[in-house]
Amino acid sequence: MKENNNKIQSATAVILAVFVLAFSCAFFLMEKKEFSESENRYLSAFPEFSAETLKNGDFMEGVQTYLADHFPCRDMFMGIKAEAEIAAGKREINGIYIADDGYLIEAYKAPKNTEKIVGNFQKFYEAVKDEDVSVSLLLVPTASVIYAEKLPSFAQEPDQMGEREAIYARSGLPKIDCYGALMDKKDEMQLYYRTDHHWTSYGAYAAYTAYCEQTGIEPVMLEDLVAKEVSADFRGTIYSKLNDGRMGKDTITVFENPENQLTVFYTDTKETTDSLYNFAYLEKKDKYSLFLDNLHSLIEITNETADSERELVLIKDSYANSMVPFLVNHFKKIYVFDTRYYKQGPSSFVKEHPEVTDVLILYNMNTIDTDLGIGGIY
Repeated sequence: MKENNNKIQSATAVILAVFVLAFSCAFFLMEKKEFSESENRYLSAFPEFSAETLKNGDFMEGVQTYLADHFPCRDMFMGIKAEAEIAAGKREINGIYIADDGYLIEAYKAPKNTEKIVGNFQKFYEAVKDEDVSVSLLLVPTASVIYAEKLPSFAQEPDQMGEREAIYARSGLPKIDCYGALMDKKDEMQLYYRTDHHWTSYGAYAAYTAYCEQTGIEPVMLEDLVAKEVSADFRGTIYSKLNDGRMGKDTITVFENPENQLTVFYTDTKETTDSLYNFAYLEKKDKYSLFLDNLHSLIEITNETADSERELVLIKDSYANSMVPFLVNHFKKIYVFDTRYYKQGPSSFVKEHPEVTDVLILYNMNTIDTDLGIGGIY
């Protein structure tokens, strides 16, 4: 009996050793990817070694992050781990709430850089307030606020709305409040994707109507636009943090006005098109990027059939990309800035273009704290 136990223990030790050796070999031999399509982010590079980074712990922390990002079969093991935790009744995993009605809702983290955010907004406003332009700031509440009733009962979220109001008040910029419009429509429309941190086209439309109401624009009715369901199998950034294949999929709907005559010019790639959508992204994991072709430093959109001669400067994060299809109906020209990549400063652009009549700054509260574009808005 004892001899059999020894054989079993020896066999187990050999199997574990082979398993560890195989994974070690796989880790060192496999090609290291720079970008994870499933998670829609760049993976960590191996940290640079120095006596200082070794002493302060940054080097070892970087090594741990590198190993975690490039672990063999990472996506598969993430999915197995998530499935096991959900089966055990866990409803918060890696900062993601397993919410009601199939929603995965990202926990809100109170911003640490409020002073910097407010300061940059103030600098921009100070730079352009003497120009003949109407400036507005729109801060979008996240799904954890609008769908708070879907969160697990134990969820204790920081005061996102209080932080939002503080940024509005301290920045001094004229405020566009879309909270009421989103709350009014939450039972009629799906305003946020279940598997992604973005709002849907319906959420963008609700905020668009708030913008119109507060700036004296007559909004286009949703029923006057052509709706197209372009994807029924979208799994977004929040899904990728769990990678549990049992989770559902989202539908992406886009809206078009057939009367619009659009020219969309991407200044960085020098490409011109007549559509606000790049449907090639429907064949990729990052399907939300079909709106305005993902990331560009400056996009110039001209609509020959707009209902006014007004021109808009839009400084934004990716939430605004799905709102542009509604805004184009009212502006002869829209200049769309992603200030993570546009380095000349939109305030200088406004001063150099006296034909600009309106400025809209739009950021969502979930990523505003880490958005590098905030530092370049002026």
